[in-house]
Amino acid sequence: MVIRNTLAATLAFGLLFAASPATCLDFTVVGTSLQKRAEGALAMMQYSVSPDVTTSSLSISSGQGDTNGIWMTQLGGGFTWSKSTPLYLEGNAAYSRYDPVFVLTNGTEQRPVPVQWNSLVGTVGIGWDFPIAPELVLRPIANFTLGYVTSDLKIAGRVIEGETGQDVEFLKHGSLNAVGYGGSLMLDYEHYRETHEIDVEVRLTDIYMHNYGGTSDAVQGSAQAQSASLWTRWRAPTGLRSLDRPVRYVLEYAFTRYFGPDGDMLGFNNLNSVGAGLELDTSAWDRWATRWRLIGRYRFGQNVSGYGISLGISF
Repeated sequence: MVIRNTLAATLAFGLLFAASPATCLDFTVVGTSLQKRAEGALAMMQYSVSPDVTTSSLSISSGQGDTNGIWMTQLGGGFTWSKSTPLYLEGNAAYSRYDPVFVLTNGTEQRPVPVQWNSLVGTVGIGWDFPIAPELVLRPIANFTLGYVTSDLKIAGRVIEGETGQDVEFLKHGSLNAVGYGGSLMLDYEHYRETHEIDVEVRLTDIYMHNYGGTSDAVQGSAQAQSASLWTRWRAPTGLRSLDRPVRYVLEYAFTRYFGPDGDMLGFNNLNSVGAGLELDTSAWDRWATRWRLIGRYRFGQNVSGYGISLGISF
């Protein structure tokens, strides 16, 4: 999915914070605060620390031609072990690539230098289902997150250092490790009938992240990932059959709101997702996967909009 932000504030997902310029020789490096970029890199991870269809694939244009500010994708899900053992397990993995652009200037000439950074983040969760009403459970979840940020632009680092005489060690071969811990609280409603199926999940998430280790003392940071989300799904038979099972149509709606000081890191603090698709039931033939869903989604929020398509599997 491609999302284009009409506000300049989304350039490089908010990592271009104002900083005191470092001057050397004839050129000045504008916006060289690696500390701010480290904090922004961790804050950006809030969009992928838990399974969320609104950010399952996200790309934001910086508005600078073909240069992208951020590109992110994630894969995740969760399940309850069984009715008799209501242990809930979930996992989520995400990859992002982003471009906090440096600008070299001598007062009359400017030279933009893109500095692509890569980020990996994975989160696991362990919870337990407590029935509070028919078809409704309360699910507290303990979450643990690991993240990794690295710069692969050795050439850009050397260009900046060569033009200014300033050593930018992290840009050349630096990395940052992050760890996070916290929890989520979920209400899960499941109403299944032959004529229709309804799923509703309401979730609150709060995970604190901070860096550890890494290869450069120049980058230190922390962030708080706080969000509230709603996910709903309606499934019903289309009247068609395939593989000895009914073919269903699927309707979805999801909403996520980001809180805390980093809630609008990308220039918005909420996202909506509306989806529709078809579901194929393979339970009569396949013991590994029972249902396959192909869903197209339209996503929108403050000053952003986009679309995507996804393949879902039920086990």
